[in-house]
Formats: sequence, C-alpha cells, structure tokens
Amino acid sequence: MRAIQITELTGPEHLQIVDVPEPEASHALTPGSGVVIDVHAAGVSFPELLQSRGEYQMKPDLPFIPGSEVGGVVRSAPEGSGLQPGDRVAAFCLLGGFAQVAVAPAFATFRIPDDMSFRQAAGLVLNYHTAYFALVTRGRLAAGETVLVHGAAGGVGTAVLQVARGLGARTIGVVSTDEKERIAREAGADVVLRSDGDWKDAALEASDGGVDLLIDPVGGDRFLDSLRSLGRGGRLVVVGFTGGSIPEVKVNRLLLRNTEVIGAGWGAWALTDTALFGEIGTAIDDLARQGFIAPIVGPVFDLDDASAALLCLDRREAVGKIVLDVPQS
Repeated sequence: MRAIQITELTGPEHLQIVDVPEPEASHALTPGSGVVIDVHAAGVSFPELLQSRGEYQMKPDLPFIPGSEVGGVVRSAPEGSGLQPGDRVAAFCLLGGFAQVAVAPAFATFRIPDDMSFRQAAGLVLNYHTAYFALVTRGRLAAGETVLVHGAAGGVGTAVLQVARGLGARTIGVVSTDEKERIAREAGADVVLRSDGDWKDAALEASDGGVDLLIDPVGGDRFLDSLRSLGRGGRLVVVGFTGGSIPEVKVNRLLLRNTEVIGAGWGAWALTDTALFGEIGTAIDDLARQGFIAPIVGPVFDLDDASAALLCLDRREAVGKIVLDVPQS
C-alpha cells in the first residue's frame, strides 16, 4: 500500500512516500485486534507536525507512518465490536493514518451519518472529542453560559463553537483575519473578535462583565488577557499551545474572581479510560443528528502532498480542518 513515513526528525519537508505491506488487525496500538479500515481521507493535526520534528510526547521508533484520525470504510472488525465490513466510519488510530489502510481500536471507531463525507469524518474524532472533553468533562459547561474560544477558525476552534452552540451556550470566537472571521461565523459564533484588536475588553462587554468558560488551544502572550476576560467563577481550559510558547500564571490572579485554570488533555485521559470514547461519541452523534455538528473542511491535499499539508498547518494558513485525500486504487 502507499503511505507516508517519517524517517528522520528533521521537519515536515522530509516526509517519505513509500510502498509498504498493509497492516493487519493485530497491529492496533492498543491491546486486542483492531478495526481494519480502507482509508479515504486522513486528518492533519499538530501532533503530526510535532512528530516530524521529534517534539511530540509520543515518540515511535523510526521509521513510522503518522496520522491519528481517518475517515473510511471498515474492511474487517473484531467480533463483538458492533461494526461490520462496509460501514462508513470515523476513527482515531493514533498512528498509521497517512496510508491507504489503517488499523484503529474498536472503541475509537464510530459510524458516521450518511450525509457526512469522508473528509469531514477525518476531522471528527480528535477535534470534536477534544471540544466536548474541554467544554463538558473538564469545563463543566452549563446551558446559557458564555464560551469564548481562541483560534476559532481552526479545527478545534470550529468544533468548540459547534458543540457549545449545540449544548445551549452563547459563543464568542477570537480570530486574526477576515477569512477566519467568516469561518468562525459559519461555525456558529454569535460574536467574533479580532486577536489584533482589544479583544479582551470587547469580550468583557459582550459577556456582561466576563465569560463563563474560555477554551484556549493557542496559549502564548494572550494568556494573561484570557484570565482577565473571565467573569466571576470563570474557567479557563488549556487545550494546547499552537501559538508556540507555554504561558505561566501567577495564582494570585485567580483569587479576586474565584477563577480556575484547568488542563484538558483528552488523549491522555481517554486512552486510560476508554469508556470515555463511547460516552463522548454518543453525545457527538446526538449533536450531529440534531444538525449542530458539521466538520468544516479546510485545505485538501493529496496523500503524496502530506509535506505541503503540514507546512500549511505550520504557517497557520489554514481554516477548518486540513485533510489528505487518500486514493484507494
């Protein structure tokens, strides 16, 4: 099969296009047999970018096939999984997604609605499970609260907007360009603010004195203003650091308004409590069938152009989810 490999930790420019044997069900990265999937689309995310430089916490032996999530068709599934050959699915495979065939754990493989494309499916698990985990499991979102999300036009940001709206929240998105503002509004943002303006004061005004929940996948130098934009009892949920730098907080800033800073590492939690995959998967499926969930697909690249896809992500050029089309012939 055709696949993309990381053979050296020198960045996305040096990915290799290879022909390798197809994986078998026993090659799942979790105990037991996995679901073998004919991949039609693969999601491109920051873990793959970091892996290409040896900067991600998961450090597989070289060479390896990156790619943590796919959309495709089940070829085979373990007995008792509830999945059948021919099922259209979204799956979180951890590694191996940048290939024509991938293997995912049954607990991380989900049937998709008939009207959802494989490209959309490739952006469903990582982003939407992260969004739900950050909003509900960790952030304790209640209907009627106001949610602000940074990077609101990216894969995680658009997922947060859609999930929060589906759960009855009012939403504020922070973006950096006119095009990203358009995408954030398409994803359901009630208010869109610009990161190069006075977004903190505007957020305080738009939320009547402070937001209830702030989801931050960006980090960097806006972190302090994020704390200042929280209302009484507000929660700031840290999802990642796509802005590059990891901020620090002086905890005395949490006292005046009784605010919280909360970590939300979905993958680390879910892989040690796999029942969470099913719980969040059911919730996301319900929201999708109600019309709230529709992954926004951004730039689409051919599998052989995986390097260009990761460089697009690295340059912060993309809106929505970057996807690789994977040929099956």
